Amino acid sequence: MAPERDLTRSERSPAGATASARPRVRLDQPRLPRRRILPEWDPEAFGRLSERIARFLGTGRFIVWMTIVIIVWVLWNSFAPRDLRFDNYPFIFLTFMLSLQASYAAPLILLAQNRQDDRDRVNLEQDRKQNERSIADTEYLTREIAALRIGLGEVATRDWIRSELQDMVKELEGLRDGHVVFPAERSRGRDVDDR
Repeated sequence: MAPERDLTRSERSPAGATASARPRVRLDQPRLPRRRILPEWDPEAFGRLSERIARFLGTGRFIVWMTIVIIVWVLWNSFAPRDLRFDNYPFIFLTFMLSLQASYAAPLILLAQNRQDDRDRVNLEQDRKQNERSIADTEYLTREIAALRIGLGEVATRDWIRSELQDMVKELEGLRDGHVVFPAERSRGRDVDDR
């Protein structure tokens, strides 16, 4: 009786022969990028282009050039010889061109506004975080100043030491002159006015 051995995949099934010819997929490595049928574009580049167009559409220069083009169009198609006119009186082609321009301008302007809203949102978030840090720093400094004031409340000030020395001088003068000063009279303690 022959010992049983594990059969490889190619020995078990006829489809395994073609599977072993392909390179083995490894899970510890990223996959190779797939081929794309459609062309790829950078969304940031398209967004920047749309912002440039939207900025240009919002200038007085664009309005002046647009007005000049429309006036020339109307004058040409009204007063040029008949065989050179390309858009007669109701100016349907002009209307079509203006509609086409408006249909592209509106989404480009909206895209530019959305990008500006995103930038504003990021700037607002950064400003909010900066304000939170400033408030935290201010609160920390306020606590430190309060701790210093409390600490200074227990420190002998110049005025308090001066008043204590004056009291001791009066007591010594009183002892020298012969009358006794009671300690309760001498020791006033520190007042708020002494600070």
